[in-house]
Amino acid sequence: MLSWAAALVVFDVRHRRLPNALTLPGAVTVLAVAGLCGHGLPALAGALGLAALYLAVHLTIPAGLGAGDVKLALGVGGLTGAFGPDVWLLAALGAPLLTAMLATVIAVRDRTATVPHGPSMCVASLAAAALVVF
Repeated sequence: MLSWAAALVVFDVRHRRLPNALTLPGAVTVLAVAGLCGHGLPALAGALGLAALYLAVHLTIPAGLGAGDVKLALGVGGLTGAFGPDVWLLAALGAPLLTAMLATVIAVRDRTATVPHGPSMCVASLAAAALVVF
């Protein structure tokens, strides 16, 4: 999971996009492992719920949230959903807050800079899951 998230973060920061080759297989893997561990239904609910929220935002404001973020929402929503609704909600709220904080800091230096949302999604999801594990 850490290597998947790290690869996504690096790619999104460098290229400002999330490749299907990382987002979709990652989501399938997360859901498969959750299913094997007996958490398939909560993981699927988390994946579909978060992806639906992100899709709604993407369709409303396409320039604000990319399709790659919607696809990544399947994987991180599945991961956090497998840990329960509290973890899912913490990650779902934490990611946009992280992006907003980063954008505020970066805007001080460059008002035209864009901030990718994928890294915040990964960090918030891993941090929320870590709270349960540790």
